[in-house]
Order: sequence, then C-alpha cells, then structure tokens
Amino acid sequence: MKNLLALILLLFTSNAFAAPGLEALTVETTIDGDQKYSLSIQALVLMTALTFLPAALLMMTSFTRVIIVLAILRQALGTAQTPSNQILLGLALFITVFVMSPVLHDININAAQPYYTEDISAAEAIEVSKNSIMDFMMAQTREDDISMFIEMSGIEGIDGPENVPLTVLMPSFITSELKTAFQIGFLIFLPFLIIDLVVASVLMSMGMMMLSPLIISLPFKIMLFVMVDGWSMIVGSLASSFL
Repeated sequence: MKNLLALILLLFTSNAFAAPGLEALTVETTIDGDQKYSLSIQALVLMTALTFLPAALLMMTSFTRVIIVLAILRQALGTAQTPSNQILLGLALFITVFVMSPVLHDININAAQPYYTEDISAAEAIEVSKNSIMDFMMAQTREDDISMFIEMSGIEGIDGPENVPLTVLMPSFITSELKTAFQIGFLIFLPFLIIDLVVASVLMSMGMMMLSPLIISLPFKIMLFVMVDGWSMIVGSLASSFL
C-alpha cells in the first residue's frame, strides 16, 4: 500500500519533480531576525494530488468490479445493511490489493526502487509505472469499448493497443468493468431469485398472501449461501476473473 500511494503521487506530480532543485519548504530570515516560512509549488502540487487518490483507485484498479459485485450479492441475499458498507468497502479494498499485487510488484521493482536509488529519473519511473498499469487495464478492457471512445475522441493513427492514450483507456476500462460487474451480478442473483419465487408461490398456494415472502425466504437464502461456502466462491471467482 505504501508503494501504491507513492506511485500515485509520483504519477500526478511529474511536472513538479521535473524541475530539479525545487524545495518543498523554504525558510527566509527577515531584517529583524525573524524567520519566514513558505511552501513551494511542489508542496502545493503534492497536496492537490492527494485529491486524485480516490479517483485513481476507482478508475485504474479492480476496485469497481469488486465493490459492485459485493453490493449486488448483499441485495440478492436481502440482508439489508448486513454486511455493512464499511465491511464491504474493506473487503473490496483488500481484494483489490491482492489482485493488483503483481502490478504493484512490477512497479516497485522496475520503477519505485530504481527511482529511490536515483538509478532512473522521475520521468522514466513515471513512464514505467504508467505502462505497467496500462497493461493491466488493457487486459481487462473490451475492444468495442476502446473503439467507441477512440471514435468519439476523433484520434487517428492508433495502430495497436500500445498506442492507445491513457485518456481513452481510462473511460474504456471503467465501462468494461461496469459491464463485467453487472454480468457477474446477474449470475449471482439468479439462484436467490428462484428461492424467492418458490417461497412466494408456496405462500400464495397456502393463502398466506399477507405474509411477506422475504421473511420466509431470507433464512433459506442464508442457509444455501453458507452450505455452498458462498463467500469463498464469490471472492475466489472475483479474484480469478482478472487472470
């Protein structure tokens, strides 16, 4: 996680790092002997870059697909706010870290560590990091979505995936992730929907129309989900869907 945060800050502050000798904090001594502190543009850019962290997490990783599938699963179970939003977000975050760990490892070895040891420049580290993330995004993005955004942008001369700009790949990636997440959610929803229909039909045939079918079907759905080891199946399937 530390390397991920450092990478994102590096990506969004390339212009600041490109200027050598730019100090984050300067101290000036006035005529009367007092000290005056001032922040440079680099510090301002770093602070501004922090606001892009949530957007980068959503748009450039597996987080979107995971959290949507988990939310649909909770809706299908009919357990209202159980698990809570905090638990779902935490689970989605750690699944994202697991899925993105090969990418983070590649960035750490080829970009972060060489940059820390001053073997490569900031521009080279940014380029290597960007290529690693774009390779992951490209592998999960449908060609139809990329073609749609290329056509809308009016960009010409894109001969292959390696020439797709990040401004086109990011919306294409998030569109593909939304589509994939809802497809997985549909398959998850089906067995629970069948249980609801069966319970509703039984109650109707018994003349118990005033009794909510959700009250009766909820224990059966939870029992089915536990018996098939549902959490392991869902989490494992989500992680393997990115391979």
